[in-house]
Amino acid sequence: MIYLDYSATTPVIEEVLDSYNKVTKEYFGNPNSMHSLGIKSNELLKSATKQISEIFRIKENEIIYTSGSTESNNLALIGTALSHGKKGSHIIVSKLEHESIYGICKYLESNGFVIDYVNNDNNGVIDFEDLKRLINKDTILVSICAVNSELGIREPLKTIKQIITKENPNVIFHSDMTQAIGKVPVNLADVDLASMSGHKIYGPKGIGMLYKKSSVKIKPILYGSNSDLRPGTPALPLIVSFSKALRLANTDLDKKDAKIKKFNNRLIEFFAKYPNIKVNKTDYSIPNILNISLMNIKPETFIHALEKYEVYVSSNTACSSGKISNAVLSIYKDKQRALTTIRISLSYLTTNIEVEDFMHIFDNVYKKLEELSSV
Repeated sequence: MIYLDYSATTPVIEEVLDSYNKVTKEYFGNPNSMHSLGIKSNELLKSATKQISEIFRIKENEIIYTSGSTESNNLALIGTALSHGKKGSHIIVSKLEHESIYGICKYLESNGFVIDYVNNDNNGVIDFEDLKRLINKDTILVSICAVNSELGIREPLKTIKQIITKENPNVIFHSDMTQAIGKVPVNLADVDLASMSGHKIYGPKGIGMLYKKSSVKIKPILYGSNSDLRPGTPALPLIVSFSKALRLANTDLDKKDAKIKKFNNRLIEFFAKYPNIKVNKTDYSIPNILNISLMNIKPETFIHALEKYEVYVSSNTACSSGKISNAVLSIYKDKQRALTTIRISLSYLTTNIEVEDFMHIFDNVYKKLEELSSV
């Protein structure tokens, strides 16, 4: 098997799985319970939370555990809208967001909020002048992802935050950091809210977190027996596993990046020999994600053809599979290019043999399908 869809989800690595199994067996008490089993579980919960706070250099009460990035995005955007809707109804997002952000925006628009989509330059970087123009006295929130999930474009969050603060210091800045965590260094001081997910960093599915700066006020979107922003029994095995996955993901980032860059460059060199394949990459794309357009072949046909050889890639994002690529359309203004994208996502777990075998299989499949498409 050659797995090159790490941006959709990652396998759970052994150390993280061991933590999950150990906590499941030995810490089954409810962390909210008052008896000794509950106290034991609660102490472990606090320890995991402390570790995460140290990794990101944030306060422990700024961590809100969720089921993943989609829930975190919902809590961030809807929670902000509910809390600050009386001050204004204007929200700004980028054209390079994950599908979950756009789904939330549609919901908010149906409830009277006004959504503006800020432009980007030819490299996919937010157009600073357009952002300045859009921010006004009614703006309550700006949401811009740290790394785009289709082209891997990394946004300069610190600069964006400075612009927002200068234009309207009351605006809250949220970033979906799902594709950035464990791939590039992040500084949560650059934002007010940040979403992330465990299954993108070799942790289990069903766990993520929302970072919320302590000075920022948002309202819950779920209600239960307590006043927490995210009520319910803490999923202790998932939380501890997430904490370990975060620690491991942020270890040796430079070394991992160098390895992935080598694979990325090798593939770009390989794709250059095909006249009808276009590489969708800008100066700000991180090497973990390599996007190409086949132009004359349907991506779903190609994906299923590769699958017969146990090679796994995706069209754009897993949550918007088969749809037009908003990111490619936004950058290149070419509908055909945006309709025929293939996303290859690499990992530090990827091997030289896998890359070489992938190129051999790709070449065979492409030639066969190109012949059929020409007929």
